[in-house]
Amino acid sequence: MPVPLYQAKAEFFRMLGHPVRIRVLELLQDGPMPVRDLLTEIEIEPAALSQQLAVLRRSGIVTSTREGSTVVYALAGGDVAELMRAARRILTEMLAGQNELLSELREAGGAAE
Repeated sequence: MPVPLYQAKAEFFRMLGHPVRIRVLELLQDGPMPVRDLLTEIEIEPAALSQQLAVLRRSGIVTSTREGSTVVYALAGGDVAELMRAARRILTEMLAGQNELLSELREAGGAAE
C-alpha cells in the first residue's frame, strides 16, 4: 500500500529537522560548496558533518561530486532553496506577531499597575 502524502511530507520534514542539515541547505543556496568550506562555516567535527551530509544525500536533497580529492555538495533542485526562503519568511512573520503580542502585553501590564 502506498504511503499517504501527508505521511511522506512528515518524513521529509523530519529529515530536515536537524540544525546542521538546515545550515548546510542554507549555505548551498548560494551554489555548490566543497566540504572544507562547509566545515569552516558550520564549525563542527568532520565526522558529524559527514553524517549529516550522508542523510541529505540519501534523501536526494543534495548531490555530491568529486573534483580530485575534494568533494563538492550542491542542492539537487531549486525548490529546496525556495523552501528555505519560505521558512525564513514564515518565521519572520511569526516573530513579528509575537513581538506585537509582547508589546500589547507590556502595555496592558503597565495599565494595571
